[in-house]
Amino acid sequence: MAAMKTIGSRVVAAAVAALLLNACSDSGTPTAGPSTVPSSSVPVTTQKPPTTPTQTPAQTPTPTPTPTVAGCVDQKLQQLTPREQAAQLIMTGISTNGMNSAERSIARAQKPGGLLLMGPGGSASHTRTAMAAATTAATVKGISPFIAADQEGGKIQRLKGSGFDRIPSATVQATWSDDKLATRAKTWGAQLKQAGVNMDLAPVADVVPASLGDDNAPIGALDRGYGDTPGEVGPHVVAFIKGMHEAEVMTSVKHFPGLGRVKGNTDFSSGVVDTVTTRNDDDLAPFAAGIQAGSDLVMISTVTYTKIDPKNRAVFSPTIIGGMLRGDLGFGGVVITDDVGAAAEVASVPAGQRATRFVAAGGDIVITAKASLTSTMVTALVAKAQQDKAFAAQLQSSVRRVLTLKQNRGLLSCG
Repeated sequence: MAAMKTIGSRVVAAAVAALLLNACSDSGTPTAGPSTVPSSSVPVTTQKPPTTPTQTPAQTPTPTPTPTVAGCVDQKLQQLTPREQAAQLIMTGISTNGMNSAERSIARAQKPGGLLLMGPGGSASHTRTAMAAATTAATVKGISPFIAADQEGGKIQRLKGSGFDRIPSATVQATWSDDKLATRAKTWGAQLKQAGVNMDLAPVADVVPASLGDDNAPIGALDRGYGDTPGEVGPHVVAFIKGMHEAEVMTSVKHFPGLGRVKGNTDFSSGVVDTVTTRNDDDLAPFAAGIQAGSDLVMISTVTYTKIDPKNRAVFSPTIIGGMLRGDLGFGGVVITDDVGAAAEVASVPAGQRATRFVAAGGDIVITAKASLTSTMVTALVAKAQQDKAFAAQLQSSVRRVLTLKQNRGLLSCG
């Protein structure tokens, strides 16, 4: 198990250790973030046997070296224009039933690094055809897009036509054993993969206190929570990730550092504030467990946490993204926003700044449910990088993380 850095009084470290002991017993040793293949730093020399004048040394063809993951990613990074690099950090909303003409034009022109399925979908067969066309439209220089869906279960299931199981809500999943949940998640993941969807924006790691319950609009009222204590939520988060990964579908644990203690839903309300959660909070343990279980991404909420960073929403907070997630929890993978395209919470922030402020805070992929904002966000990222060398370096680091995940997941080839 990857070592996790100390958080405050170590309460989260202790809590996640307990969660993982109770998680799937056959899940193996989890790792945090995408792995890389290191290059050897020690040169290898071979002593050739002496030859006589009558001997001709054997002419053995020199094999072409296989690029390391890092080498492959750097190669692709150099091939992309500044605008193409910035576009890799945008996940654009498209119709689940297939792109309309406007979405198709945006995907072809902007080449966003990810596509998020919006609205009700059709059958698995229809989705597969639609996603093949979407992938072709957004692919750039041999780099395919992430195709993501909110496929949690219950009231939050984007794909539920023929060929997709109806997934029970998290409150029902929470009554199952960890092994059963992992097995079922593997089935749901296999259905996504067959339909051309390579990422599930799940599981939910938020802990809704019993005292708040359905008064918590984003999680409790929608039956999206696995329990009202970290000890209940963590093992189910781990089991869900295990099953999806066995089906070769990426996961994004969400919504860091937690939506369990708020009342408003940031999709429809603004000024949503958490006045309780602290940097060393026990309720962070399910997120830590998800990271230790190898979740490919972590999604950041748009709520403001007054006891952590009262001046910034989480998606714009260097303290929450750089300090807590990357520093305290040691997460080196891809960090993604909750929707900042159509969400009411960020409507007052200029669209371009939603992208630049997130990347400046240490984030990677910006979700915009409004495809029409894609060009604006890409342009803002490029302009900021041209004006600010420090930001340009951050943008390159973000693109490198995104391309590394794509390489590890078969969406980028250096052949």
